[in-house]
Order: sequence, then structure tokens, then C-alpha cells
Amino acid sequence: MTTATIQGNGQAHYGAKAGSLGWARGRNLIGETMTQATIAFLGTGLMGAPMARNLLAAGFAVQVWNRSIAKAVPLAGYGARVCSSPEAAVTGADFVITTLSNGTATESIMGSAAVAAALKSGATWIEMSSVKPTEARWQRDHLQELGVAHLDAPISGGTRGAETGSLAIMVGGEVAVFEPAVPVLQAMGRPVLVGPSGSGQLAKLANQAIVGVTIGAVAEAMLLLEEGGADPAAVRLALKGGFADSTILQQHGERMTERNFDPGGASRTQVKDLDNLLEEAASLKLDLPMSKDVRRRFARFCDEMEGGDRDHSGLYLELRKHNNMKDAGK
Repeated sequence: MTTATIQGNGQAHYGAKAGSLGWARGRNLIGETMTQATIAFLGTGLMGAPMARNLLAAGFAVQVWNRSIAKAVPLAGYGARVCSSPEAAVTGADFVITTLSNGTATESIMGSAAVAAALKSGATWIEMSSVKPTEARWQRDHLQELGVAHLDAPISGGTRGAETGSLAIMVGGEVAVFEPAVPVLQAMGRPVLVGPSGSGQLAKLANQAIVGVTIGAVAEAMLLLEEGGADPAAVRLALKGGFADSTILQQHGERMTERNFDPGGASRTQVKDLDNLLEEAASLKLDLPMSKDVRRRFARFCDEMEGGDRDHSGLYLELRKHNNMKDAGK
């Protein structure tokens, strides 16, 4: 049984009854100067690379690995130790952070005998990839057998949030595991413990439902404004601070107007997250019609318009094609 309390920073933390976390007691990082901690960072792509840079800037020792080593090598210039294998990266690490493509990618590493042998007893593995809640709970159970703690901590905020260290970080797990990890997470954004294991991923699915549907609504609004003769930038300014305002309106509305669809959040990732959302909803016997519809449209953008590697604000182009506009896809 967990109870929620509000800390001085206004964030919700969830505590457990005494005695429920005996396996986690005695972890040697409590009370240690956190910048002395060593972090293994696995996955240094569009999101992972700037997140690793922020950890380095905060003073942590960071050991990085990526399947394509070329994406990890530039981090050496910021002080990271570039490793040739996941087991080399996790050796001696107090925290292991993964930002990989999906849960299968994490499990292939986590299930490796070489990685299991290299993991430090008492370490914490923080899964920051977007995976299914069931996968997060499997990770927790697997790592507990190895004497390693686990948090699922997916992120939102795109590459801009990763670069500025302002990511929304939704964390699932036990409070005794979360609290020592807070300084690490705060180097990358704003962590909030939202519930037990798997809850972080559930929060991310809710986030992606809101993001996907809102992108669809903003696309319709921008198209209406353009075709009706209003200035979309001026309208976004007029709406700023009003009930319809949002980060998606301001940032992605601008992308749509300027036709800038360089990936901050790839459309193929949006489809993956919406697939996970709908699978979880089905397991709860829920029907989410708006999420289903926007998932169909994102899939069309990816499959029929080769938009998988373009930013998810590119759904605007799918809307133009839906309306039979000649410049759709540009």
C-alpha cells in the first residue's frame, strides 16, 4: 500500500509502509555526494546525447555506449568515457540509464549474461525509453533478482527539452529508490514520482495521447487560418496565455507554418507510443476513439508519405493531403 505526500518542491511522492523495501535498504548512494556517482548511459541518439551532456555538465562521471558508436564518440569531447559494449559501460556504474528505441532493445541488453555479471550490486537502472508498462514491471522483477533497483522514467519535451535540461520525467517505482536518484534526474529535467512500477510508462502513454490528439487539433487550426487568410503567427500570439494555449500550439504550430519538420520527436516513435497506448487500453477493456483515429493518421503519414523520420508535427502534411492540396508532403 502506498501513500502520497507533497514535498517542499510541490511534487507528489509516493511512500510505502515500513518494511516493504527491505531489499533496497543499505544502498550505498544514500548520503554520498551525488556528483561522485558514475552513470552508464546506453543510447545516445537525438534525445540521449543531449541528456548525457547535461549529466556531464552537472559533474557526473558518465560512461556512454550506443549501437552505432559514431553517435557516442562526440561525447568524449565533453568528458564522457566512450565504451565499446554495454557491459563495459555498466561496469562500476551506480546508475544505468537507457534511452533506446523500445522495450525489446532494453531487454536484449538487460538479459545479457555479460551485462548481468558487470552490474554493480545496489545500482539503480533507470529506464527512460518509452516501453510498455508490462515491460517496465518485467525489468523491475528481473533486476531485483540481480540485486539492482529499477525505475521507469520516460520523458517528454523533445530534443529542445533534452538540450535545455527541462524534460518532463514521469517516474514509476518505490520512493526509497526514487529519492537517491533525484539529483541524477534533475540534471535532465523535472522528475515526479507518479506511482509504483509501470506508472511512469502509463503516464507517458497518457502524455502521448494528449500530444497526438493535440497535434491533430493544432494542424486543423493552422490549416484553417492559412486558408482563411489570417496570420497564423499573429493568432498564436493572440492565443498565448488563453485557454487554448499550449506548448504544442506555440512550438508545433510554428513548425507547421514554417514547414520545418526536422525531427524533434519522430513520427514513427509517435506511432509506436500510440500502439502501446491502445494495447494498454484494450487490456483495460477501454475504447479510445480519438487516439485510434490520430494513430491511423500518423500511420498514413509514416507509411504512405515517408514521414516516419520527420517530426510528428508533420501530421499537418497528412492533413493537407487529406484535403487534396497539391503541395501536401512538402
